[in-house]
Order: sequence, then C-alpha cells, then structure tokens
Amino acid sequence: MSAKVIDGKAFAGKLRAKIASHVARLRDETGVVPGLAVVLVGEDAASQVYVRNKGIQTVAVGMASYEHKLPAEASESQLLALIADLNADRSVHGILVQLPLPAHIDAGAVINAIDPRKDVDGFHVTNVGLLATGQRSMVPCTPLGCLMMLRDHFGSLRGRTAVVVGRSNIVGKPMAQLLLRDDCSVTIVHRHSLGMAEICRRADILVTAVGQPEMFDASYVKPGAVVIDVGINRIERDGRSKLVGDVNFADVANIAGAITPVPGGVGPMTIACLLANTLTAYCRAHDLPEPDGLAV
Repeated sequence: MSAKVIDGKAFAGKLRAKIASHVARLRDETGVVPGLAVVLVGEDAASQVYVRNKGIQTVAVGMASYEHKLPAEASESQLLALIADLNADRSVHGILVQLPLPAHIDAGAVINAIDPRKDVDGFHVTNVGLLATGQRSMVPCTPLGCLMMLRDHFGSLRGRTAVVVGRSNIVGKPMAQLLLRDDCSVTIVHRHSLGMAEICRRADILVTAVGQPEMFDASYVKPGAVVIDVGINRIERDGRSKLVGDVNFADVANIAGAITPVPGGVGPMTIACLLANTLTAYCRAHDLPEPDGLAV
C-alpha cells in the first residue's frame, strides 16, 4: 500500500479538544456554555445509538446536552411545537432533529421549521441558499468534516480538480459547493452519468458518497489522487458483518496518494463537526469571535 491513510478518528479527537478548550474559556468568561438539543422521534435502533453518542460527546466537550424523545406515533404538529419551543429557548444554540422521521411526518417541513441560526445540520433551505451563494451559513457536518481533512492534507485547495460522486442534499451538493468556495474545479457525477470512471480518473480529489459497497476500484482513481470515502455500508463477508466504504480500500490504496478508511475516516468527523457547528452558532448568537478553522 502506498497511500497515506487519513485518520479521521485522530483528526476528530484534535477537533473536539480544540472545541472543549474554547467552550471552557467561554464558560469562564461568560458563565454560559453552548447548548445542543437533539430530537428523536420513534424507536429506530440506529438512531438511538447515534443520539446517545452525540449526547456523550456533547457533554465531553463541556456543552449542555438536551435530549427530547417523542413516540413514533407523535403528530407532526407536536414535533413542530417542540421545535418552536427550542427556537425560543436562549439556552439552546443548536437544534438537530434525528432523521429518518416516521412516514407520517414531513421531514422538509420539520427541517425548515428550525431557526436557520440554530440549524446545526445545515439542512434548512436558508442555509442551503446561503452556502450556494457564497455567504455565511451553517454547513452540513459531513461535507464540513471532509473539507477540514482536505485542507489539512493539501494546505490550499486552489486549482485542484475535484470530482464528487453523488448529488444528495446532505453530502454531494454541499460538498461540491464547499470545494468551489475553496477554488477547486468541480464536477458532480451520479448514477446516470456517462463515462463515470473516465471522469473520476481526472480528479486530484475524489469524494464518493453513493452508498454502494466497494464500487470504486483503482480504475476510477488517478495516481496520487486523494480519495475521501463517505460511504458506510454493512456487508456480510466470511460469515461476519463488516463495515466497508464505497471504495475498495485495498485496491485503491495501491494507487491513491491518500485515502480515508471505513470505518475510522469520515464517520468520526461528523459528530465532531456537529459540535463545531454548535459552537459556531453560539458565537454568532452572542456576537463573539468564531474559533479559527471551525466554519467556512
């Protein structure tokens, strides 16, 4: 293997330490700490684990953690009423509604009910528009984490050629916008793109976010390229359950210059960036300087 492995777990640990240091200083200076409210509707097992991990990490960096759980049969109006209360709560600086929601609730209506200034997921239509037009916004956590790791690897991204595979509102589109803001030349490809492998081979930076286990082998990768694998897929191999990315790690590591593993790459950065966004929201709400390197 010739590629450098980008250790997202270690990077996330350093980011959390930076956040914790800043939160401690805010607590000493103001007596107030950032507060993150997470709302879970229903009993989805994976969501429960994710919410629990968010709570643990929020408290670990010195922030206030507020968890609100509603039953699966809760109405949309009940959820919207809770969000309205959280919007008005001055101790809450970030609001996250865990997805997916039960089928009878309109996720779009819920997301857009969150105060955009407290939308630490970066999904509100206002933040989407601000990001697309190059203005200050809340940025989706996973793309933000990818950008941080790329900046750390390259220093400057200016002039790099980037290909983003996937066009979701959560990863693909905002990832492309962030790379554009850092002066990359960006192409988005998706399932209907013709000549995908050829397009990917032109990239200095290849970001995959399609949810297809080990779809991308070395034939998609330019020698020396940096590969950011956002995919998290559970497969059965040799009679065991295993997590793999969208990229065939063993194959691509022989040709790439650097690559994120799965697990241990992009995944740990997502919650760390959620905490970063909460701190950013707090600083903006109180007209305080934002810590360097936490927002775009």
